[in-house]
Amino acid sequence: MVRLHDGGILAKIAAFSSFWGRIINTNGIRKDPQFPALVLAAGQAARMGRFKQLLPLPGGGSLLSHAVSQARLLSSNTWVVAGAGYPLIRYRCHCSPSRWLYNARWSEGLSSSLIAGIRRMPGEALGVFVLLADQPMLAEGGLERLARRARQSPGIPWAACYGRRVGVPAWLPRHVWPEVLALRGDVGAGLVLNRSGARPVDIAGVHQDIDTPEDWESAVRRLAEQAG
Repeated sequence: MVRLHDGGILAKIAAFSSFWGRIINTNGIRKDPQFPALVLAAGQAARMGRFKQLLPLPGGGSLLSHAVSQARLLSSNTWVVAGAGYPLIRYRCHCSPSRWLYNARWSEGLSSSLIAGIRRMPGEALGVFVLLADQPMLAEGGLERLARRARQSPGIPWAACYGRRVGVPAWLPRHVWPEVLALRGDVGAGLVLNRSGARPVDIAGVHQDIDTPEDWESAVRRLAEQAG
């Protein structure tokens, strides 16, 4: 079951507490309808022991806020798929996306959130950018490179290079969506991207995701060094 929480009581509370977030909600879709971006942030983060979406990063904001900012390098039309910890993570996210999408089936694995997001993409979308909420070290230049490649050739799958394979962040053109919708369990877009021959894009930082407290501490140190 998937619910788009816009216009309900929760959305009204969020809009009241963040006028700027409300402006983004009303303008974002019109700005980039053909190239939306989807941030997957519905997991429980069992190995972290807390909702990692809310982990604070240097300079203010949370891990999820940072992911939304990353998504905006790809598209002004950014969506977040939430699940575990919702609506708490929404109200503590300092960077409002264009839309929040709640996936009540988040416990079924990553594929359920990917499917939930794709099913709600606008009809004019040529594809969708997909990002995870726990890769704070992604290089801006790499994300901008991905955005350019997708806009130049939107019918081609583009994905971050992981050596011999590819994965997210990625651009999934509409013609591969049926394969994504057939995924089940804790499987992400990587399976479809590698099977469809996605073209690699170099994005530094893809190997550094946040799964454990040690991962988080390492990322905080590196981000603080970069900021300093």
